[in-house]
Amino acid sequence: MPVLPGAEPFRHEGGEVGVLLCHGFTGSPQSLRPWAQYLADRGLTVSLPLLPGHGTRWEDLQLTGWQDWYAEVDRALGALRERCPRVFVAGLSMGGALALRLAARHGDAVDGVVVVNPAVKVHGLSAYALPVARHLVRTTKGIASDIARPEGAELGYDRVPLHAAHSLRHLFRLVDGDLPQVTQPLLLLRSPQDHVVPPADSARVLGRVSSTDVTEVLLEHSYHVATLDHDADRVFEESFAFIGRLAPSVGKEGTTSGG
Repeated sequence: MPVLPGAEPFRHEGGEVGVLLCHGFTGSPQSLRPWAQYLADRGLTVSLPLLPGHGTRWEDLQLTGWQDWYAEVDRALGALRERCPRVFVAGLSMGGALALRLAARHGDAVDGVVVVNPAVKVHGLSAYALPVARHLVRTTKGIASDIARPEGAELGYDRVPLHAAHSLRHLFRLVDGDLPQVTQPLLLLRSPQDHVVPPADSARVLGRVSSTDVTEVLLEHSYHVATLDHDADRVFEESFAFIGRLAPSVGKEGTTSGG
């Protein structure tokens, strides 16, 4: 199945500091491409893979599970590590969960973590209904384009396949168990008004990681897909400053916050 225009993976060969960006469930690299381009323009090596089952049609996602999505970002991290001595992982929503699992499992191979509105739990009655409901109903309504900016649009599926959602629930359970193994510096950016992921998920991350260098930033003017919303520049600038603080070679050419 051909990839939807705009949903293609992004790769930029830059300097010795690499960043892996992980997109969200039912979304695509399109939601993170401006962020990826911002970091690439400032000399970083950037990898933004397309997760299996995403960026085509929801029927393809129905045939994949968390092991496929995690394997793709794990592979991308390995490729970045071969190229860059310093590597950071970042993600939006489920992509944040994937980034946290990478950090927990790879330890010193990851220098820092940036998450935007990270998701680590399936909430509500749907979580308990999924094991049965997925055999009775194929899909539920989509979660894409939770964006405050009127002209903002996320390239994501308009339906959520329940088999994939059930697998997502398994991923979240694993990530929750992994959180105490996350020791790297952490930058967490969250939107107080988020109609997809509740504040409890960010609180859970902040409360369970073992990181001692932790920064929380509120994105007051954005909804869930903050990387395409009013606070997008804030996300880009804060993440670049965070990386630059931990990898001082970044920005030595005179670029700082890109404000």
